[in-house]
Amino acid sequence: MKLNNRKYKVLNTERNNPMQQHVLRASWLASSSAEKDLGVLMDNKLNMSQQRALAAKRANSVLGCIRRGVSSRSRELILSLCSALPRDEKVKEAPKGQEDGDHGIKVEDVAE
Repeated sequence: MKLNNRKYKVLNTERNNPMQQHVLRASWLASSSAEKDLGVLMDNKLNMSQQRALAAKRANSVLGCIRRGVSSRSRELILSLCSALPRDEKVKEAPKGQEDGDHGIKVEDVAE
């Protein structure tokens, strides 16, 4: 079976030697600090903080569009509009107790 070496990347997870090079059939493989597979973005520390940051950014931009486009800003109206939006099934909320301390990410409050 022939393999296309240009399609493969190595996600280095070693802490002792993070710049280790890998070889596949006499050619060097490219390395990466983060990779997206099956819709999930993982970095070399094996946490998903970038994934949560992107999801929060996307949610905040949707809320901003709703704020700018709706003349009435009642909480009930905005929450009903948000619940009608399609959900991305690939992005799941982290189970309680497994957060990695990334507290800078939040979806802003819709009420003013």
